[in-house]
Amino acid sequence: MIIFRWIGKVISYINNHFKAMLFLLILFFIFSPFDGESLKPANLATIRIDGEILKVDKILSQIDSAINNKDIKGVLLQVDSPGGALAPSIELSMAIKRLNSVKPVIAYAGGTMASGSYYASIWSKKIIANPGAFIGSIGVLFQAPNIKPLADKLGISEQIITAGEYKQMGTFTRKWTAKERAGLKELIDDAYDIFITDVSNARGLKKEEAKEFANARVFIAKKAKQKGLIDEVGSLHIAQKELEKMSGVSNPIWEKPSEFDMIMSEIKASAASLVMMNFRGVLR
Repeated sequence: MIIFRWIGKVISYINNHFKAMLFLLILFFIFSPFDGESLKPANLATIRIDGEILKVDKILSQIDSAINNKDIKGVLLQVDSPGGALAPSIELSMAIKRLNSVKPVIAYAGGTMASGSYYASIWSKKIIANPGAFIGSIGVLFQAPNIKPLADKLGISEQIITAGEYKQMGTFTRKWTAKERAGLKELIDDAYDIFITDVSNARGLKKEEAKEFANARVFIAKKAKQKGLIDEVGSLHIAQKELEKMSGVSNPIWEKPSEFDMIMSEIKASAASLVMMNFRGVLR
């Protein structure tokens, strides 16, 4: 009862002195030690691609926000990802291409920019990579286990009714037939062709020389630059300064991510390093 009585007094005080408190709050903001710089809107933003690329709604929302925010003059795409699913990676790539057509985007590879995350970055105005970054892995993977030997040992059999001769293509309950393997190979080849076509067009490379840069090999940053996959080897600071220059802002003010977003990014990146990408339609 004492606690409730105390809470009641606090509420009563606030009600009785609301105008006075509001006046003091206004005075605080007017005479606070904050400089005018902190009250100005940010004109440069950072968008991160961390961990496995699967669900990209949040990143797409950040891209749309950067496009629509007239105060933002340039975007740093900070990447540390091994790649992920094909369709989400292409979705990011198209969104970043759209963003870069409105305001400059510089992609920075802080650790890994491989496969799907490289695909997502190719339409940036410029790609800069940490000297120790891993770049490339331009290829497509489709894999599934064959558990039939284990099922036979356990005495498990399956009953299936299908319509369409390819409906079981990619099943893990038996060995694939030659026709199914051919169908899957055609599917992967089509996806690979989309990948190398976009990389060639975005980076000004010759598609007919794809074996030189798109054989699923991962390159250290220096060699990736030699292959034409990136533009420069340098630090995050260099990437930021390059964007400030490219954006034409005289007084750069970087948008700061919330503490929650920073913590979630760390958790996501750590979790991704422990997970193997064993699912269908993976860019690797």
